[in-house]
This record gives sequence, C-alpha cells and structure tokens, in this order.
Amino acid sequence: MNARTRWLVVFVYAVAMAWVEAAAVLYLRTLVHRIEPLQPNPFPIVGGLGSVELIREAATLLMLLAVGILAGRTWRSRLGYVAIAFGVWDIFYYVFLRAMCGWPHSLMDWDILFLIPLPWWGPVLAPVLISLVMILWGTLMCRFEQTRTPVLPELAACGLGLAGIALGLCVFMEDAIAAARQGGDAIREVLPRSFNWPLFCGALLLMAAPALQLLWHGWSLQRGKIEARDAKLEQEPPLTNQPGIQ
Repeated sequence: MNARTRWLVVFVYAVAMAWVEAAAVLYLRTLVHRIEPLQPNPFPIVGGLGSVELIREAATLLMLLAVGILAGRTWRSRLGYVAIAFGVWDIFYYVFLRAMCGWPHSLMDWDILFLIPLPWWGPVLAPVLISLVMILWGTLMCRFEQTRTPVLPELAACGLGLAGIALGLCVFMEDAIAAARQGGDAIREVLPRSFNWPLFCGALLLMAAPALQLLWHGWSLQRGKIEARDAKLEQEPPLTNQPGIQ
C-alpha cells in the first residue's frame, strides 16, 4: 500500500469515526436537552453518564492513536497519520452534527470541546483551525518520513509547537481553571464569558511552527534539486556538428 492509499484509508476511517462521534453526542445531548451546549447547567447529571462520557472521550483518542500507529511505517509517519486522523475527525464531526440537528448554526457558536482534564470551551472555529493545521503538519510528516531534516530547526519548531498547545489549552480551559477553586460543582456550572482571540491566534501560530518548518524544508529540497539540475546542464558540453551528421 503506497503513501497516498494509506492517507486515503486514514481519511475515510476518520470520516466514519466522525459520524459515530456526532451520533453519540446527538444521543447524549437529546437525552439531557442540550443540543446547544451554551446554556445554564451545561452538564446535568443523568445516572452514570458523566463517567461514561469521560471514558468514551479517552477511548476515542486511543482509537485515533491506534489508526495512526497502524498506518505509519516510521515514527514520523505514525505521528503524522495520528494528526491527520484527529484533524479530519474533528472537522467532519461538526459537519455531520450540523446535518443531523442543525447545530452549530455558525462557526462562532460555543461548544464544549473536551472534558479531560477540565471542560474546554471555545467557538467552533477555534478547533477547526487547529484541525486544519494538524492535517497540514501530518501530511508533511508523512511526505518527508524518509527524508533527513535539520535537527536543530526541527527541535526548535517542535518546542514552539508544544508551547502553542499549552497556551491553547489555557485559553480553552480559562474559565474552568478560574472556577476550580470553588470545587467540582462550580466547574460544571461555569459558562464562558468571552474567548481570548488574540491569545488564541498567537497559540495557533506557535502550533503551526512545525508545519511551517516542514514547508520550508520541502521548498529547500526542491530548490536544491533545481539548482543541481541546472548545474549539471551547464557542465554538459554543447552539441556540435560532427562529420557525417547532417
């Protein structure tokens, strides 16, 4: 199976998972009358669904991790396929949820993104942008899985990317972190007041650093190939008329 086929298989798998995720979320939100999550008492306790939902989210992440490990042949491509699967799954989750119940109404609608370790709140546009970055980075990682990349620039870009992830998590969990001092009930009741777009955009740029580094690496490789080809052409002797050749 070549790289393009593996990419397509991971894509199809993530799309199918997105439908399952959207259906499960629709069932839960219908059960607790929370199709639109931004309303008072966003986490009503119904039986043991709270712990079940936490485990379901963890299981979803493990499934995305597993498909990446199975699809990749090196550690670089495995990480890449995990990122591709996550990004495709997240985007199509909202596409299918919109088709099923009409929500989200727009990319600016607030959503509860995750519950681990605290509730993540953010407009739908925010995770979609992160997912696009993940798909780009994952595709480039798979593209250059056998190519040696400069170690120091790659480490620096990865460091910036990790810093962006940490900063983004703080933005998403800002309200939950502030309410944590008052206990678990306060965390379940808290609703976001505003989204820190300037800080999120800075985090997104940091997250994009590894993808930008790989884009620069790919451009450098292409430029090197062109220069080598031109140099080879310049070294070849010009064609001249030889005796007996008309």
